[in-house]
Amino acid sequence: MLTFAGKGYSPEFISNFDRIAGLIASGAQSVEIVLAPDDICAPLLGDPTCHCRNASLSERDRFAAEALVDLLHQPIDQNAKVHLTPEILARMRAAFAAGTTRKACNGCQWSPTCDGIARDSFRETRLLCG
Repeated sequence: MLTFAGKGYSPEFISNFDRIAGLIASGAQSVEIVLAPDDICAPLLGDPTCHCRNASLSERDRFAAEALVDLLHQPIDQNAKVHLTPEILARMRAAFAAGTTRKACNGCQWSPTCDGIARDSFRETRLLCG
């Protein structure tokens, strides 16, 4: 989410992610942690081979949750709700850019894209908060 730039996805996915990012950025919606494909993945779920269903994503989600516990000062468990304030997003972006929360990125095809976005101070991202 920190590096979403609308690249390489279907128009439906991009539109849906932009809508969700807008809700988060406006403060109108907290993020709920789920152990399954989430609302962001909704446009892809009609395809039984979509990457949102890959078993490797469960491990990545676990690594991401572990990395965020210290940043958010709260447990990151199923059904936890996180309100992403500009301050929290700034801490998350700083940690991501420093590489301290990147264990979940190991083996991800988007890592080079995300690396570039982080090096460019997240200017290209579509979640414009903070």
